[in-house]
Amino acid sequence: MKLIDLNSAGGIGANALFVQIGGVNILIDSGLHPKMVGRAAMPKFSAIAGQRVDLIIITHCHLDHIGSLPVALRTFPDAPVIMSTSSRILIERMLHNSANVMKKQKADQDIPEYPLFSHQEIDLYTPRLIGVPFGLAKTINGLRSRDEIKVMLHPAGHVAGAAAVEITHKHRGIFFTGDVLFDDLRTLPGASFPTGHFDTIVTETTRGVTERPSEQNRAGEVDRLIRSINDTISRGGSFLLPVFALGRMQEVLTILHDARRFGQLVDCPIVGSGLGLDLCNYFDEIRRKTQHVRFNRSILKELGLKSLPRKVVPGRDPDRNGLFVVSSGMLVENTPSYTLASGLLSHSRNTIGFVGYCDPDTPGGQLLGTRSGEDFLFETVHVRSRVRAQVEKFELSGHAEREELLEFVLQATPRAVVLTHGDPEARRWFKDQFDDRQERIKVIDPVPEQAYEV
Repeated sequence: MKLIDLNSAGGIGANALFVQIGGVNILIDSGLHPKMVGRAAMPKFSAIAGQRVDLIIITHCHLDHIGSLPVALRTFPDAPVIMSTSSRILIERMLHNSANVMKKQKADQDIPEYPLFSHQEIDLYTPRLIGVPFGLAKTINGLRSRDEIKVMLHPAGHVAGAAAVEITHKHRGIFFTGDVLFDDLRTLPGASFPTGHFDTIVTETTRGVTERPSEQNRAGEVDRLIRSINDTISRGGSFLLPVFALGRMQEVLTILHDARRFGQLVDCPIVGSGLGLDLCNYFDEIRRKTQHVRFNRSILKELGLKSLPRKVVPGRDPDRNGLFVVSSGMLVENTPSYTLASGLLSHSRNTIGFVGYCDPDTPGGQLLGTRSGEDFLFETVHVRSRVRAQVEKFELSGHAEREELLEFVLQATPRAVVLTHGDPEARRWFKDQFDDRQERIKVIDPVPEQAYEV
């Protein structure tokens, strides 16, 4: 197998792997870097200029995995795209939202390259998008070769539709974990991976530097979250839950619904916004068509969910206290959570609670690293706030613990392991673990745009 990482910035960004297995060329994912703009945010397709692509595989529908897919389809006009059945339900809505965001960024930030693709182009490419059930082997032939591979998708947890990819070529098994979570969520079962030997495993490494205390677990963190919400509302404050629109919003709403149903959540207004609420309809469709998620849109009505007003004034604390479940999960600039945080942060009665991964370079990551009493600048809305609110982190990550991934890899006794989707320190932890165990495993931490023989 030959492999090139097209994510030029490395780490977690514009995820895209070009893989040559026998005579078949595959592109796995085609994302956009969430912290970059314009063509700099895209995978470096120029690194495979002149190469054909026989197949594109999408592991799941987060922006860092699908955000440049229409550009890839334009660049490789003969390649079909396969993904899980659930992802096929979601992907068009996610891509159309991305086109809308780029049009707004073009107007607000004068980015001449945006939008990278149009709504019409998305519609043009939809016949090439194919949903495949989990566990169904699909034979793929090279467009210009007589070689063939078998591809099978496996549930990867993480988010609705997330898939790991098993590829078989001449009795050789290769496994790509994609983004994976082994824990069950309220809305989604955990990953279900095949056990046994694989020749090569390509694994995510997101939580490689995160050591979860032995006494900490997801149920305990959910209880701590509900207690913190209750305490905040009881003292007259507001609680801001920044969430990712796809997956995390639906999970958090389900947690809140369960807590209220069992009398554990204080009575207060619950406010949501944007794409995440629209995606609740799609989750409901996935539940009805595939039984792959456990989410019923009726919980929005039962929670009495209110919509966030269109005009939120930066730097102003809301007139009425409540619980705000809004995107983005990392407080990215020019999002509802960013604007709300600028008004909530300077009042001690309020709480901002993060429930997912925050890149250290995003406003959310920077806020988590700011001490109480220090100033924090919300640059794009021109607000400087003194940190007086409680800023909390609840370990409800959508990614597997590092020890779980390590155990999965070791039980497969692979000849080679490729490290992806993690910051340099996270990847180093995994490499050190293999080295310390003196396993006879070839470990590759690919430098972007360089070709590797695996």
